[in-house]
Amino acid sequence: MSHSSQDTTRAAPGPDLRHHGDRDAAAGLIDLAVNVRAGMPPPWLRDRLRATVDDVAAYPDAKPAAEAIAVRHGRPADEVLPAAGGAEAFTLIARAFRPGADVQRAVVVHPQFTEPEVALTTARHTVERVVLSAADGFVLDPSIVPGDADLVVVGNPTNPTSVLHPARSIERLTRPGRIVVVDEAFMDAVPGEAESVADRRDLPGLVVLRSLTKTWGLAGIRAGYILGPADAIERFRDVQPPWSVSSLAVEAIQACLEPSALAEAERTARADEPVRAWLAAELRQFGGEVVSAPRAPFVLVRFPDDDGLRHRLRDAGWAVRRGDTFPGLGQDWFRIALRDRSTLASFLSVLSACLTSGGGPAGEAPAS
Repeated sequence: MSHSSQDTTRAAPGPDLRHHGDRDAAAGLIDLAVNVRAGMPPPWLRDRLRATVDDVAAYPDAKPAAEAIAVRHGRPADEVLPAAGGAEAFTLIARAFRPGADVQRAVVVHPQFTEPEVALTTARHTVERVVLSAADGFVLDPSIVPGDADLVVVGNPTNPTSVLHPARSIERLTRPGRIVVVDEAFMDAVPGEAESVADRRDLPGLVVLRSLTKTWGLAGIRAGYILGPADAIERFRDVQPPWSVSSLAVEAIQACLEPSALAEAERTARADEPVRAWLAAELRQFGGEVVSAPRAPFVLVRFPDDDGLRHRLRDAGWAVRRGDTFPGLGQDWFRIALRDRSTLASFLSVLSACLTSGGGPAGEAPAS
Protein backbone atom coordinates (compact mmCIF):
# COMPACT_ATOMS: atom_id res chain seq x y z
CA MET A 1 0.00 0.00 0.00
CA SER A 2 1.29 3.46 -0.85
CA HIS A 3 1.78 6.06 1.84
CA SER A 4 2.91 8.88 -0.38
CA SER A 5 0.12 11.16 0.80
CA GLN A 6 0.56 10.43 4.51
CA ASP A 7 2.62 12.87 6.49
CA THR A 8 3.76 13.88 9.92
CA THR A 9 3.30 17.56 10.72
CA ARG A 10 3.49 19.90 13.66
CA ALA A 11 0.08 20.90 14.96
CA ALA A 12 -0.73 24.33 13.58
CA PRO A 13 -3.68 26.70 13.58
CA GLY A 14 -6.38 25.34 11.36
CA PRO A 15 -9.33 23.08 12.19
CA ASP A 16 -11.46 24.00 15.18
CA LEU A 17 -10.49 21.10 17.43
CA ARG A 18 -13.05 22.09 20.06
CA HIS A 19 -15.96 21.68 17.67
CA HIS A 20 -18.14 18.62 18.38
CA GLY A 21 -21.24 17.12 16.86
CA ASP A 22 -23.61 18.68 19.37
CA ARG A 23 -22.81 22.06 17.81
CA ASP A 24 -24.00 20.79 14.42
CA ALA A 25 -27.28 19.44 15.79
CA ALA A 26 -29.29 22.63 16.33
CA ALA A 27 -32.83 22.58 17.65
CA GLY A 28 -35.39 21.62 15.03
CA LEU A 29 -33.00 19.55 12.92
CA ILE A 30 -33.12 15.78 12.60
CA ASP A 31 -29.88 14.77 14.27
CA LEU A 32 -27.43 12.57 12.39
CA ALA A 33 -24.49 14.59 13.74
CA VAL A 34 -24.19 13.31 17.30
CA ASN A 35 -22.90 9.75 17.45
CA VAL A 36 -24.70 8.86 20.69
CA ARG A 37 -27.19 6.08 19.99
CA ALA A 38 -30.76 7.33 19.62
CA GLY A 39 -33.46 6.03 21.96
CA MET A 40 -31.10 5.35 24.82
CA PRO A 41 -30.73 4.76 27.72
CA PRO A 42 -33.07 1.76 27.79
CA PRO A 43 -35.83 1.54 30.43
CA TRP A 44 -33.94 -0.82 32.73
CA LEU A 45 -30.99 1.55 32.84
CA ARG A 46 -33.21 4.57 33.40
CA ASP A 47 -34.73 2.77 36.38
CA ARG A 48 -31.30 2.06 37.85
CA LEU A 49 -30.30 5.69 37.47
CA ARG A 50 -33.54 7.03 38.96
CA ALA A 51 -33.07 4.83 42.02
CA THR A 52 -29.57 6.26 42.49
CA VAL A 53 -30.89 9.83 42.73
CA ASP A 54 -32.08 9.13 46.26
CA ASP A 55 -28.44 8.78 47.36
CA VAL A 56 -26.89 11.81 45.67
CA ALA A 57 -26.58 13.73 48.95
CA ALA A 58 -23.63 11.47 49.79
CA TYR A 59 -20.21 11.84 48.21
CA PRO A 60 -19.70 9.29 45.42
CA ASP A 61 -17.58 6.19 45.95
CA ALA A 62 -16.05 4.95 42.71
CA LYS A 63 -14.78 1.68 44.19
CA PRO A 64 -17.80 -0.42 43.09
CA ALA A 65 -17.35 0.85 39.54
CA ALA A 66 -13.64 0.00 39.61
CA GLU A 67 -14.46 -3.50 40.81
CA ALA A 68 -16.96 -3.98 37.99
CA ILE A 69 -14.42 -2.78 35.41
CA ALA A 70 -11.75 -5.12 36.80
CA VAL A 71 -14.08 -8.12 36.58
CA ARG A 72 -15.21 -7.17 33.07
CA HIS A 73 -11.65 -7.02 31.71
CA GLY A 74 -9.95 -9.64 33.89
CA ARG A 75 -7.59 -7.16 35.48
CA PRO A 76 -6.56 -6.39 39.05
CA ALA A 77 -8.22 -3.32 40.55
CA ASP A 78 -5.00 -1.29 40.42
CA GLU A 79 -5.04 -1.49 36.61
CA VAL A 80 -8.38 0.26 36.15
CA LEU A 81 -9.67 3.77 36.83
CA PRO A 82 -13.27 5.01 36.45
CA ALA A 83 -13.41 8.42 34.78
CA ALA A 84 -15.95 11.10 33.92
CA GLY A 85 -16.04 10.04 30.28
CA GLY A 86 -13.31 9.94 27.68
CA ALA A 87 -12.68 13.68 27.81
CA GLU A 88 -11.58 13.51 31.45
CA ALA A 89 -9.49 10.45 30.69
CA PHE A 90 -7.54 12.30 28.00
CA THR A 91 -7.02 15.20 30.37
CA LEU A 92 -5.66 12.91 33.09
CA ILE A 93 -3.21 11.32 30.67
CA ALA A 94 -2.01 14.71 29.41
CA ARG A 95 -1.46 15.96 32.95
CA ALA A 96 0.05 12.79 34.40
CA PHE A 97 2.80 12.55 31.79
CA ARG A 98 4.63 15.86 31.95
CA PRO A 99 5.95 17.48 28.78
CA GLY A 100 9.72 17.39 28.64
CA ALA A 101 10.11 15.35 31.80
CA ASP A 102 8.04 12.28 30.90
CA VAL A 103 7.19 12.88 27.24
CA GLN A 104 9.63 14.22 24.68
CA ARG A 105 7.62 13.60 21.53
CA ALA A 106 3.82 13.29 21.56
CA VAL A 107 2.06 12.12 18.41
CA VAL A 108 -1.66 11.98 17.62
CA VAL A 109 -2.83 9.90 14.68
CA HIS A 110 -5.46 11.78 12.63
CA PRO A 111 -8.19 11.99 11.48
CA GLN A 112 -9.60 11.12 14.89
CA PHE A 113 -11.47 12.50 17.88
CA THR A 114 -9.83 15.85 18.55
CA GLU A 115 -10.02 15.99 22.37
CA PRO A 116 -6.73 14.08 22.87
CA GLU A 117 -4.83 16.80 21.01
CA VAL A 118 -6.72 19.53 22.85
CA ALA A 119 -5.90 17.93 26.21
CA LEU A 120 -2.24 17.52 25.33
CA THR A 121 -1.76 21.05 24.04
CA THR A 122 -3.62 22.48 27.05
CA ALA A 123 -1.15 20.63 29.27
CA ARG A 124 1.66 22.30 27.26
CA HIS A 125 2.73 19.29 25.23
CA THR A 126 3.92 19.99 21.71
CA VAL A 127 1.83 17.69 19.54
CA GLU A 128 2.80 16.25 16.18
CA ARG A 129 0.19 14.86 13.83
CA VAL A 130 0.46 11.72 11.77
CA VAL A 131 -2.26 12.28 9.16
CA LEU A 132 -3.54 9.15 7.46
CA SER A 133 -4.53 9.25 3.82
CA ALA A 134 -7.99 8.89 2.31
CA ALA A 135 -6.30 7.18 -0.64
CA ASP A 136 -5.26 4.40 1.71
CA GLY A 137 -8.64 4.22 3.41
CA PHE A 138 -7.32 5.95 6.53
CA VAL A 139 -5.75 2.64 7.57
CA LEU A 140 -3.00 2.82 10.17
CA ASP A 141 0.49 1.87 9.08
CA PRO A 142 2.55 1.73 12.31
CA SER A 143 5.78 2.36 10.40
CA ILE A 144 4.84 5.97 9.67
CA VAL A 145 4.71 6.84 13.38
CA PRO A 146 8.08 8.37 14.31
CA GLY A 147 10.28 5.78 15.99
CA ASP A 148 11.24 8.11 18.84
CA ALA A 149 7.66 9.11 19.68
CA ASP A 150 7.17 8.26 23.35
CA LEU A 151 3.43 9.04 23.53
CA VAL A 152 1.14 7.94 20.69
CA VAL A 153 -2.66 8.35 20.58
CA VAL A 154 -4.88 6.43 18.15
CA GLY A 155 -8.60 5.65 17.97
CA ASN A 156 -9.97 2.17 17.28
CA PRO A 157 -12.48 2.05 15.72
CA THR A 158 -11.62 5.59 14.79
CA ASN A 159 -13.94 8.57 15.00
CA PRO A 160 -14.81 9.94 12.43
CA THR A 161 -13.46 7.50 9.83
CA SER A 162 -15.21 4.35 11.21
CA VAL A 163 -12.03 2.39 10.42
CA LEU A 164 -11.24 -0.59 12.64
CA HIS A 165 -7.48 -1.13 12.78
CA PRO A 166 -6.17 -4.67 13.27
CA ALA A 167 -4.95 -5.44 16.79
CA ARG A 168 -1.59 -6.42 15.28
CA SER A 169 -1.15 -2.81 14.09
CA ILE A 170 -1.69 -1.57 17.65
CA GLU A 171 0.75 -4.20 18.90
CA ARG A 172 3.39 -2.91 16.48
CA LEU A 173 3.09 0.57 17.99
CA THR A 174 3.98 -0.63 21.49
CA ARG A 175 7.51 -0.79 22.79
CA PRO A 176 9.34 -0.25 26.10
CA GLY A 177 9.57 3.44 26.95
CA ARG A 178 6.52 4.43 24.91
CA ILE A 179 2.95 5.08 26.05
CA VAL A 180 0.36 4.04 23.46
CA VAL A 181 -3.13 5.38 24.18
CA VAL A 182 -5.92 3.59 22.31
CA ASP A 183 -9.35 5.22 22.34
CA GLU A 184 -11.84 2.34 22.21
CA ALA A 185 -14.90 4.48 22.87
CA PHE A 186 -16.82 2.71 20.08
CA MET A 187 -15.43 -0.79 20.50
CA ASP A 188 -18.62 -2.10 22.11
CA ALA A 189 -20.37 -1.28 18.81
CA VAL A 190 -18.17 -3.86 17.02
CA PRO A 191 -19.54 -7.42 17.14
CA GLY A 192 -17.37 -9.51 19.41
CA GLU A 193 -15.26 -6.41 20.08
CA ALA A 194 -13.00 -7.67 17.32
CA GLU A 195 -9.50 -6.15 17.35
CA SER A 196 -9.84 -4.83 20.91
CA VAL A 197 -6.68 -4.71 23.01
CA ALA A 198 -8.49 -3.75 26.22
CA ASP A 199 -7.67 -7.05 27.93
CA ARG A 200 -4.02 -7.16 26.83
CA ARG A 201 -1.65 -6.90 29.78
CA ASP A 202 1.41 -8.13 27.89
CA LEU A 203 1.97 -5.04 25.74
CA PRO A 204 4.32 -2.46 27.32
CA GLY A 205 2.91 1.01 27.94
CA LEU A 206 -0.55 0.21 26.58
CA VAL A 207 -3.35 2.44 27.91
CA VAL A 208 -6.91 1.84 26.71
CA LEU A 209 -9.87 4.21 27.12
CA ARG A 210 -13.48 3.07 27.12
CA SER A 211 -16.71 5.08 27.13
CA LEU A 212 -20.27 4.07 27.97
CA THR A 213 -21.64 7.30 26.52
CA LYS A 214 -22.19 6.15 22.96
CA THR A 215 -23.95 2.80 23.13
CA TRP A 216 -26.02 3.59 26.22
CA GLY A 217 -26.93 7.24 25.63
CA LEU A 218 -25.14 8.63 28.69
CA ALA A 219 -23.51 11.79 27.34
CA GLY A 220 -25.00 13.85 30.16
CA ILE A 221 -23.71 11.55 32.88
CA ARG A 222 -20.09 11.18 31.70
CA ALA A 223 -19.17 7.55 32.33
CA GLY A 224 -16.01 5.85 31.15
CA TYR A 225 -12.77 4.33 32.34
CA ILE A 226 -9.07 3.77 31.73
CA LEU A 227 -7.20 0.45 31.59
CA GLY A 228 -3.43 0.20 31.82
CA PRO A 229 -0.35 -0.72 33.81
CA ALA A 230 -0.68 -0.16 37.55
CA ASP A 231 2.05 2.50 37.64
CA ALA A 232 0.32 4.51 34.90
CA ILE A 233 -3.09 4.16 36.54
CA GLU A 234 -1.62 5.43 39.81
CA ARG A 235 -0.34 8.52 38.03
CA PHE A 236 -3.74 9.17 36.50
CA ARG A 237 -5.41 8.74 39.89
CA ASP A 238 -2.99 11.24 41.44
CA VAL A 239 -4.12 14.02 39.08
CA GLN A 240 -7.82 13.13 39.04
CA PRO A 241 -9.99 15.62 40.97
CA PRO A 242 -11.71 14.15 44.04
CA TRP A 243 -15.19 12.73 43.41
CA SER A 244 -15.03 13.48 39.66
CA VAL A 245 -17.00 10.31 38.90
CA SER A 246 -20.55 10.99 40.05
CA SER A 247 -22.87 8.57 41.84
CA LEU A 248 -24.92 8.26 38.65
CA ALA A 249 -21.80 7.43 36.65
CA VAL A 250 -20.74 4.83 39.21
CA GLU A 251 -24.14 3.17 38.94
CA ALA A 252 -24.10 3.39 35.15
CA ILE A 253 -20.68 1.74 34.92
CA GLN A 254 -21.79 -1.13 37.14
CA ALA A 255 -25.07 -1.60 35.27
CA CYS A 256 -23.60 -1.45 31.77
CA LEU A 257 -20.85 -3.96 32.56
CA GLU A 258 -23.20 -6.64 33.85
CA PRO A 259 -23.43 -9.76 31.63
CA SER A 260 -27.00 -8.98 30.55
CA ALA A 261 -26.00 -5.49 29.42
CA LEU A 262 -22.94 -6.78 27.57
CA ALA A 263 -25.17 -9.27 25.79
CA GLU A 264 -27.60 -6.49 24.84
CA ALA A 265 -24.76 -4.36 23.47
CA GLU A 266 -23.58 -7.32 21.40
CA ARG A 267 -27.06 -7.90 19.94
CA THR A 268 -27.30 -4.23 19.05
CA ALA A 269 -23.88 -4.26 17.41
CA ARG A 270 -24.87 -7.23 15.25
CA ALA A 271 -28.21 -5.69 14.33
CA ASP A 272 -26.44 -2.52 13.18
CA GLU A 273 -24.14 -4.28 10.73
CA PRO A 274 -26.60 -4.76 7.83
CA VAL A 275 -28.03 -1.24 8.30
CA ARG A 276 -24.55 0.28 8.14
CA ALA A 277 -23.64 -1.78 5.07
CA TRP A 278 -26.87 -0.72 3.35
CA LEU A 279 -26.27 2.96 4.17
CA ALA A 280 -22.72 2.81 2.83
CA ALA A 281 -23.90 1.13 -0.38
CA GLU A 282 -26.61 3.75 -0.93
CA LEU A 283 -24.16 6.59 -0.39
CA ARG A 284 -21.82 5.07 -2.97
CA GLN A 285 -24.75 4.75 -5.36
CA PHE A 286 -25.19 8.51 -5.04
CA GLY A 287 -21.55 9.09 -5.93
CA GLY A 288 -20.26 9.41 -2.38
CA GLU A 289 -16.73 8.36 -1.46
CA VAL A 290 -17.36 6.18 1.62
CA VAL A 291 -14.52 4.94 3.76
CA SER A 292 -14.39 1.23 3.05
CA ALA A 293 -15.63 -1.35 5.57
CA PRO A 294 -16.97 1.06 8.23
CA ARG A 295 -17.29 -0.66 11.62
CA ALA A 296 -18.40 2.06 14.06
CA PRO A 297 -21.98 3.35 14.49
CA PHE A 298 -21.40 6.05 11.88
CA VAL A 299 -20.23 6.39 8.29
CA LEU A 300 -17.79 8.95 6.89
CA VAL A 301 -18.54 10.10 3.34
CA ARG A 302 -17.16 12.62 0.88
CA PHE A 303 -18.94 14.10 -2.08
CA PRO A 304 -16.03 15.51 -4.08
CA ASP A 305 -16.21 19.15 -5.11
CA ASP A 306 -19.47 19.69 -3.20
CA ASP A 307 -18.52 21.52 -0.02
CA GLY A 308 -21.96 23.15 0.15
CA LEU A 309 -23.90 19.89 0.46
CA ARG A 310 -23.91 19.88 4.26
CA HIS A 311 -25.46 23.35 4.27
CA ARG A 312 -28.18 22.31 1.82
CA LEU A 313 -28.96 19.33 4.03
CA ARG A 314 -29.17 21.66 7.00
CA ASP A 315 -31.57 23.93 5.14
CA ALA A 316 -33.66 20.82 4.44
CA GLY A 317 -33.82 20.02 8.16
CA TRP A 318 -31.02 17.47 8.60
CA ALA A 319 -27.86 17.77 10.71
CA VAL A 320 -24.72 15.81 9.83
CA ARG A 321 -21.31 16.14 11.45
CA ARG A 322 -19.01 18.45 9.50
CA GLY A 323 -15.66 16.94 8.58
CA ASP A 324 -13.43 19.99 8.23
CA THR A 325 -12.81 20.28 11.99
CA PHE A 326 -10.86 17.01 11.86
CA PRO A 327 -7.24 17.31 10.69
CA GLY A 328 -6.91 15.52 7.38
CA LEU A 329 -10.48 16.14 6.18
CA GLY A 330 -12.04 18.97 4.21
CA GLN A 331 -15.43 20.65 3.88
CA ASP A 332 -16.72 18.02 1.45
CA TRP A 333 -16.49 15.29 4.11
CA PHE A 334 -19.21 14.63 6.68
CA ARG A 335 -20.11 11.93 9.19
CA ILE A 336 -23.54 10.31 9.38
CA ALA A 337 -24.58 8.69 12.65
CA LEU A 338 -26.33 5.35 12.36
CA ARG A 339 -30.07 5.46 13.04
CA ASP A 340 -32.98 3.14 12.24
CA ARG A 341 -33.42 2.23 8.59
CA SER A 342 -36.60 4.27 8.16
CA THR A 343 -34.92 7.47 9.37
CA LEU A 344 -31.91 6.84 7.17
CA ALA A 345 -34.11 6.14 4.14
CA SER A 346 -35.78 9.52 4.65
CA PHE A 347 -32.37 11.14 4.91
CA LEU A 348 -31.19 9.51 1.71
CA SER A 349 -34.23 10.81 -0.14
CA VAL A 350 -33.41 14.33 1.03
CA LEU A 351 -29.75 13.79 0.17
CA SER A 352 -30.72 12.80 -3.36
CA ALA A 353 -32.72 16.00 -3.76
CA CYS A 354 -29.90 18.11 -2.35
CA LEU A 355 -27.38 16.55 -4.70
CA THR A 356 -29.67 17.25 -7.65
CA SER A 357 -30.25 20.85 -6.58
CA GLY A 358 -26.53 21.36 -6.18
CA GLY A 359 -25.67 19.87 -9.53
CA GLY A 360 -23.94 16.82 -8.03
CA PRO A 361 -24.56 13.16 -8.86
CA ALA A 362 -27.64 11.41 -7.49
CA GLY A 363 -29.04 7.92 -7.81
CA GLU A 364 -32.47 6.54 -7.25
CA ALA A 365 -34.06 7.44 -3.91
CA PRO A 366 -34.02 4.31 -1.71
CA ALA A 367 -37.10 2.48 -0.56
CA SER A 368 -37.60 2.31 3.17
